[in-house]
Amino acid sequence: MNFINKNENKSFSGSQDDLPDIKKKFKLEDEKILEAIIFASKEPVNINDLKKSCPFIEDINASLKNLTNFYSNRAVNLVKIKNTYAFRTLPYYSNHITQTVEKKVKLSKAAKETLAVIAYHQPVTRTEIEDIRGVSLYKGLMDTLLDSKWVNIGQRRDTPGMPVTYITTNDFLDHFGLNTEKDLPNYKELKEAGF
Repeated sequence: MNFINKNENKSFSGSQDDLPDIKKKFKLEDEKILEAIIFASKEPVNINDLKKSCPFIEDINASLKNLTNFYSNRAVNLVKIKNTYAFRTLPYYSNHITQTVEKKVKLSKAAKETLAVIAYHQPVTRTEIEDIRGVSLYKGLMDTLLDSKWVNIGQRRDTPGMPVTYITTNDFLDHFGLNTEKDLPNYKELKEAGF
C-alpha cells in the first residue's frame, strides 16, 4: 500500500517552505509576551527575571532587540537601562506630558460610610446624607471625599435653598472595578459577604 500523498514534490510532514513562517509566527508571539510583561511592570524589568518568566523563549536577547527596533520610531521606546528593560517616552514628546503623582488618601470610618451613602443613594444632598447616617457630617468630610476624586458635585436639587447633590465619579467606578452604579452589590449580596 502507498500512503504517500499524490503530490510527490512535498514531503509527508509538510512543506519545508512553511517552516520559516511558523518560526516567524512563534518569534512574534514571544515578542508580544515580552512586550506585555515589560509594559505591565511598574519598574524596569531585569533580563534574568524575563528569562525566568519566559523559559520557553529560545533567544530572549534577539526578541528584545526586535522589540527595541520596532519601537525605535515610535513616541514610546523600549530602552535598556543597565540589565533591565522599560518603556519610556521619547524625550521630544516629554513636554506634552504632565506627570501625575498618585496620592493615597486613607478614609476615616465616617468618610467610608458617607461614600457608601452617596454611592447607593445618589444624587443625594448633605442633609439627606446626615438623615441616613443619623449624625451630622463634620467639617471637611465632604472636602476629603471631593479631593479623593471619587465624589463630585451633581446638579442642584429643585427644592427651597437649591442644595447641591453629590454623586460618585468614574474614578470611583474604576477603582472598585464597576462598570456602572448598578453593579454595586445589593443588600442580599452584602449580607452573604458578612456585612
